[in-house]
Amino acid sequence: MVFAALTSGGKDSVLACQMALDAGIDVGYMVTVRPANPHSYMFHSSNLDAVPAMAGVAGMACVEVPSGGEKEVELTDLERGLAALPIDGLVAGAVASWYQRDRIDGIAGRLGLEVFLPLWGTDPGALLRQVAARLHAIIVVTAADGLDESFLGARIDAGLIGRLERVAASRGIHLAGEGGEYETLTLDAPFFSRPITYSDEERRRSPGRNELVLRGFA
Repeated sequence: MVFAALTSGGKDSVLACQMALDAGIDVGYMVTVRPANPHSYMFHSSNLDAVPAMAGVAGMACVEVPSGGEKEVELTDLERGLAALPIDGLVAGAVASWYQRDRIDGIAGRLGLEVFLPLWGTDPGALLRQVAARLHAIIVVTAADGLDESFLGARIDAGLIGRLERVAASRGIHLAGEGGEYETLTLDAPFFSRPITYSDEERRRSPGRNELVLRGFA
């Protein structure tokens, strides 16, 4: 049985893929949706050029699904892309969003696919500690009060978790960023043959959002 991992390159989806491999699941594809809308309700849009590099060092095929990023329609785009693959199941990094889970389950049900959601219901603090222990993941987007530009590029480790805990306590954000408060990018994982690299970076600022744009992935 071959599974496809739904991934934006962030900490949750990459950790879920790692856990699937740990469980003996054959993950043959990394599937990413590239939304034209940067404010997509379901999918991240930052630094998606990293995913082909990740798939390369993971020995997996990379499948990119273009989408306008319109709410609900983007899920039809994903379903169409998955229907074209010779797969038996999906791996996803959903943690607490029923919006995400219901739609992943719906797509899988219509396509006759199994679903592996190893992070579902995980305590946010425990999740971040797993990320710190197993991945090299950095923050590339902040979009919440209390998360300023100084968080960009910071690696998720014990020190950063402490900073996030303080912001969560004072501002009420979701500690693991499940509400879109921040986005991450994974540079290394146990199933990568080597870390991915980049050659250039740019910091972009807009009202309510800071973004670290990386280029030249290899």
